[in-house]
Amino acid sequence: MKWVTRENANVDRVACPWLIRRFIDPEATFVFVPRERVLALAEEEAAHSFDAPGAEYTHRDGKCSFEVLVEEFDLASDPALLRLAEIVHAADVSEDVDTSPEGRGLSAIAHGFALLHGTNDQLKIELETPMYDALYAWCAQQPG
Repeated sequence: MKWVTRENANVDRVACPWLIRRFIDPEATFVFVPRERVLALAEEEAAHSFDAPGAEYTHRDGKCSFEVLVEEFDLASDPALLRLAEIVHAADVSEDVDTSPEGRGLSAIAHGFALLHGTNDQLKIELETPMYDALYAWCAQQPG
């Protein structure tokens, strides 16, 4: 399935593709477009939209898009995924950065990738995926 979101991906728009490929849709492809094109392209191509105003899966009720996907796809029974969602939320929602001690670190890492790789969103996903795999594994080892 095709998934569409805003270009210039940072925390949530890189974490969501990791989540989607690992837990929701292993064959997912991602398209990054200007904010004003997300909904139109999703409709034109019968794709899912995420992390954009009016998107199918986006920030709502104080949750970031990653958390919304965890909830919508019934993944909340995985304690490691819930812990990772807390970290992603802290890193993505600036006013909540201190709600998880790892939030500032993940935010810094994501911003570093954005500085190094600019608008190459596909490359950011490719390069950051192993970091999310490792962070998920770390979350799974934490006492619950």
